[in-house]
Amino acid sequence: MMLLLRLIFARRAAEATGRSTGGRWDGRLGFSSAAHPRRRLEGKIALITGGASGLGKATAQEFIREGATVVLADKNSQVGRKSAEELGPQAHFVQCDVTVEQQVAEAVDLAVSRHGRLDVMYNNAGIAGPASAHGISLLDLAHFDQVMNVNVRGTLAGVKHAARVMGPVGSGSILCTASVSGLMGGLGPHPYTISKFTVTGIVKSAAGELRQRGIRVNCISPFVIPTPLVIDQFSQIYQGVGSEKIAEIVNGLGEMRGTKCEAIDVARAAVYLASDDAKFVTGHNLVVDGGFTSYKQLNLPVPGPPPMR
Repeated sequence: MMLLLRLIFARRAAEATGRSTGGRWDGRLGFSSAAHPRRRLEGKIALITGGASGLGKATAQEFIREGATVVLADKNSQVGRKSAEELGPQAHFVQCDVTVEQQVAEAVDLAVSRHGRLDVMYNNAGIAGPASAHGISLLDLAHFDQVMNVNVRGTLAGVKHAARVMGPVGSGSILCTASVSGLMGGLGPHPYTISKFTVTGIVKSAAGELRQRGIRVNCISPFVIPTPLVIDQFSQIYQGVGSEKIAEIVNGLGEMRGTKCEAIDVARAAVYLASDDAKFVTGHNLVVDGGFTSYKQLNLPVPGPPPMR
């Protein structure tokens, strides 16, 4: 009984200290200060495709903050090397075009040969394709094939080769970038929308098999964020408009009052799914959209005045 009381008093004292210093109580680790939080990816090795910029780079930075070592795989070698230098010694770059399966396989093998294993594979590389408002009857199938080749085939190649090296170990976390455009029609061009619907299908299909090998497979569906990819796409619509104004337009599209969707929101969602905090989560699509896809209002006619009597 005395031991129990001591534990209760110790916890209350720690919680009081945490409130005064900005820290928190962790049930497993005890009190941790805000300056020294628990690092959820400590010692893990992660590979991020499309990691040179945008959501990929933001996620790499957050992974590193949480203790991971990150391999940035990207088609753009100039930007990729610069990003790796900016992120510091826990980041490395490898050139990789996800439409070439051999390059995806080599990026995975490089991570394993350099670090001994691969704990997290984040299939983030993607393209939006032309920002065309043409209807389905005018769809350019060459553009469709190009988008599907990157967003679907490239993602599937990443899942395949991550599973190849994670399977013998019996553990691992595979993530994919989907989109709110893969939840509702009309939010993006047909090729992009169809590709993102397919990404969630890849996740469900792979998770159903890989659960038996201790590998989790999940995806994140973010709302639109003014990343370089999105700015470039919107500039095709708003020709002659500067990037700052386009970013302002994009940030104004959200439905969550008082805030906006940012790259850090997606990065933190990825940290959760990659970490042991999500050890029993697989086949899941984590939607980060401020409630945008959770409702649709009825456009009811405005009632007229009551009839005269």
